[in-house]
Amino acid sequence: MPSILLHPHELVLKGLNRSRFLDRLVENVRDATRGKGIARIARVSGGLLLLLDAEADEKELLEILSRIPGIANLMLVYETAPTLEALKERMAEELASRKMTTFRITARRSDKTFPLDSLALQKELGAWVVEKTQAKVNLLEAETDIFVDVSRKRILFGFEKVQGQGGLPVGVSGNVLALLSGGFDSPVASWMMMRRGCHVAFAHFHSYPYVSRRSQEKAKKLAAELARFQGRSTLFLIPFGDVQREVLLSAPARYRVLLYRRFMMRIAARIAKSRSALALVTGENLGQVASQTLENIAAIENASPLPVFRPLIGMHKDEIIGYARRIGTYEISCMPDEDCCQLFMPSHPATRSHASDLETIEQKLPCEELIEQATAHTEKEEFSFRPKA
Repeated sequence: MPSILLHPHELVLKGLNRSRFLDRLVENVRDATRGKGIARIARVSGGLLLLLDAEADEKELLEILSRIPGIANLMLVYETAPTLEALKERMAEELASRKMTTFRITARRSDKTFPLDSLALQKELGAWVVEKTQAKVNLLEAETDIFVDVSRKRILFGFEKVQGQGGLPVGVSGNVLALLSGGFDSPVASWMMMRRGCHVAFAHFHSYPYVSRRSQEKAKKLAAELARFQGRSTLFLIPFGDVQREVLLSAPARYRVLLYRRFMMRIAARIAKSRSALALVTGENLGQVASQTLENIAAIENASPLPVFRPLIGMHKDEIIGYARRIGTYEISCMPDEDCCQLFMPSHPATRSHASDLETIEQKLPCEELIEQATAHTEKEEFSFRPKA
């Protein structure tokens, strides 16, 4: 029965804090794979070794684990005694069931008492594999990669690494609240914060009953999909139509969207504080739309009592869509909806606003009353990713 070897991504940089980060990664792995046939998790040189039960579905486990932030790569591995003879004998069994025309071998030797160093072991095994399989060595574009890890207690070998999410384990960097629209950007921004070790909750502003519930249903699908990376997600569905109506009655049309965004910042910050979240996250991208000019971003952020993180600020749209495809949110984001910011949209929005101008307009609005009303009528839904046992 094979095992699964995980290599953490950035933990090698953490010095004396490394054990805390590794503990969190182990906890996240256990939570995501509960009931999936992992008998034990052992710490080995350079990573974690997941020992599997006979009923474990190896392919499903690799798919689940590949979504957990903090893992650089993973692969199925086979264990032998720490001798060259034992390695060849066990490897011959696996090679007999594999077809390959080209290969390369990468060896790592943490046990310096082993008679061959890494380079010598690669040459020895390479010549042996050529003899056994008639396959050719190709160091640049091999059809099959063979990895060998030699330690004092065992030798592990495997074929083909699976790319992980990289970054840090979710939970080591605290809690944040992301403003989740139905577009491509905010789900990608949320995923990026997960890879930096944050647990992300979501705030979705909707204009029901002035429009349909489609944007809410879309937000739920996105929150459920993003739960696959962090195990569970909380989605706050915030009614925003009444705020928009008040802004429509009291503000010049060109400032409407900016005032909407400032109200969103205040309402989201209030919800974030109730969850001990220390920052807000948006999918804003510099210059992408009128509300995201540098002047407007500054004027909007002025209303937030919490820091606002914008992981996509310098990306172009093709990059963002590429990430959306990678994380599985692209198709959901393509679904039609009725986003709240489309309601009462002005034809010529301001592109160079100042916080002082917006504050003057806000003095005519019952700001605190509107914030409390939206917060009081906010609905909460929980999403938990648990593979079928």
